[in-house]
Amino acid sequence: MVPVPIIETQELTRCFGPKTAVNHLSLAVKTSEIFGLLGPNGAGKTTLIKMLTTLLPPSSGTARVAGMDILHDSSKVRRMIGYVPQLISADGTLSGRENLLIFSKLYDIPARERNERIADSLAFMGLTDSANQLVREYSGGMIRRLEIAQSMLHRPRVLFLDEPTIGLDPVARNSVWEHIGKLRNEFGTTIFFTTHLMEEADALCDRVGIMSLGHMAALGSPGELKAALGTEDATLEDVFIHFSGDTLEQGGGYRAAAAERKIARRLG
Repeated sequence: MVPVPIIETQELTRCFGPKTAVNHLSLAVKTSEIFGLLGPNGAGKTTLIKMLTTLLPPSSGTARVAGMDILHDSSKVRRMIGYVPQLISADGTLSGRENLLIFSKLYDIPARERNERIADSLAFMGLTDSANQLVREYSGGMIRRLEIAQSMLHRPRVLFLDEPTIGLDPVARNSVWEHIGKLRNEFGTTIFFTTHLMEEADALCDRVGIMSLGHMAALGSPGELKAALGTEDATLEDVFIHFSGDTLEQGGGYRAAAAERKIARRLG
């Protein structure tokens, strides 16, 4: 019996006026998979995540997450997922514990379970000792780990992360991914994330999808995609350039650079 994908799209499309951001995209992601979505800015990555997390309705096509239709069962989908956006969602004027308490109420976690869930989440993400410290005093890596703790309080089956390590130094980046890996290995959480860091995708992903102009230009494990080029010592960056027709440097522009710098400043 073939297992049912935990994320599945069929001809999923989103248009903004005359512009088609995601164009008839069909994709299946397996349970407990770490799936990386790559592509230059404007390829449709964030639009796809916003549709899968029910923040944006599709123009046409269908998608199911954890067996639920994103359009007709949107409230059920939201209970099955966690989402960490690019921009900081934690409140810097509150402590880490206070942030988690607010999220536990938003997720309707029963009052009798909140303290234990919060304590478990802080411990799992390595934040117990800084639980009562104001978030504005946290390092960038600590903030990201707190946001992941927030998104996991209700024990979702799928965790969506949009550029989760943008603006972080290598040490903080590795710490974030160590804890994300534990979520998959210990709880079977499916991880779906976007990134511009080829080495990150190469090291962490079971499979990678490369988007270009709203289409899925390539899909497979990092090893399969590199082998497909037929070039000795091909890198994932070579794959990215080949299938997207773009370079990492060309993928940005002033607005993208300004946004990244703003995030980096806020992360410290």
